Amino acid sequence: MKDKVSMLATQIHGKTVDQRRHLHQNPELSFEEYNTAAFIKAELDTLGIPYTPMANTGLVAHIQGERPSNNVIALRADMDALPITEISGRAYGSNNPGVMHACGHDAHTASLLGTAHILQSLKADFGGTIKLLFQPGEERLPGGASLMIKAGALQNPTPQAVIGQHVMPLIPAGKVGFRAGKYMASTDELYVTVKGKGGHGAQPQQNIDPVVITAHIITALQQVVSRIADPKTPSVLSFGKVIANGATNVIPDAVYLEGTFRTFDETWRNEAHVRMKKMAIGIAESMGGSCDFEVRNGYPFLVNEEKLTAEVRGYAAEFLGKENVVDLDLWLAAEDFAYYSQVADACFYRLGTGNEAKGITSAVHTPTFDIDESALALSTGLMAYIALRRLGN
Repeated sequence: MKDKVSMLATQIHGKTVDQRRHLHQNPELSFEEYNTAAFIKAELDTLGIPYTPMANTGLVAHIQGERPSNNVIALRADMDALPITEISGRAYGSNNPGVMHACGHDAHTASLLGTAHILQSLKADFGGTIKLLFQPGEERLPGGASLMIKAGALQNPTPQAVIGQHVMPLIPAGKVGFRAGKYMASTDELYVTVKGKGGHGAQPQQNIDPVVITAHIITALQQVVSRIADPKTPSVLSFGKVIANGATNVIPDAVYLEGTFRTFDETWRNEAHVRMKKMAIGIAESMGGSCDFEVRNGYPFLVNEEKLTAEVRGYAAEFLGKENVVDLDLWLAAEDFAYYSQVADACFYRLGTGNEAKGITSAVHTPTFDIDESALALSTGLMAYIALRRLGN
């Protein structure tokens, strides 16, 4: 089976590259993936794979093995792009100004289409059901994964495992990475308005300066991580936007902040929300101002089920060789695949796409991001092989 899968992955590599480049040239933002969905449907129609639209722009496809089996596995790819302007000069660069596949979701979608091609070609050789989850809106709350689950993506039939892969430029093409247990953090968005009384900068005694209050709040809130959080539970609190909008001699009436809080424990996560609000409001009031502190709950933390991940890692070693399977560390980034991991046994692994010799080293979410497309032969074959081995074939 391994040799068959490898051969098919090699045969369709050129098509997978073409599909990835088409998607890269035509990126769409979260929950606006209408043309992307139409492209996927057309490809599935060509393969003779039935599908059901779900969560507006998402869809779930089914490949039914012809041998007897009740086993079910789900394979997931996300579809959306980011509001980033790509560098100019690429032959397959974005045709949609200000929108770019800067996180590799074009590669994920093309890879799952390639995996579908392989599995559909081999359905006489295996038993069980393979669900293909083409999911919208990973980059934006509430996360397309949550909407897919609510719409029934993991029902009729229910998979025993959900598998996802994500590009990683820090890993060379040809290798993949795994981590069992907790892997990626929960993420919450913070929206804060500190209010005071504006006026002339030369007469601060007549004002209540929200800029100074904000400075105290930003500094003090770091104690939530450094002095209140259990040191054994990684946590991050960062503010990336601060708008005072005064002038050299004008103290504004208010300061606006946006930030993020991330961690790996749900109990502590909820406690931290309460602590941050109480501290910020208390500081503002003690200095004569006020504070509106809004927390928008984002994705939960992502956990790779231990036994499943060990099995999938073993399948990857069989397919690629042990030397091409590496360990991953905790990562404080977030992923809405976490929703699947909270309701089902799940494994989310990393596909190496970097190549220093080719200058492909840029991080995701940057205008210069790209992948070594040789990884697309590996990505399709590996996911197909994992599915087949997991189904018991």
